[in-house]
Amino acid sequence: MTTRDIVRMTNQIAEFFHPYPHDEALRETANHLRSFWDPRMRDALLKHLKSGGDGLNALALEAAQGLEKDT
Repeated sequence: MTTRDIVRMTNQIAEFFHPYPHDEALRETANHLRSFWDPRMRDALLKHLKSGGDGLNALALEAAQGLEKDT
């Protein structure tokens, strides 16, 4: 899976939850990534985040930063 795929899918999840109140959208986006993503996918997302997180929308970026705190 490419970084572009990881970014696209993370943004799609965040876009799904975007209509929710911000705190709930953030929590649910991060929960989805924790619950349904393979650890390798989460690792790829965190690696991309450490390199700047280019292409992630604001909610996806914030949710990824929350995952980073989990590690």
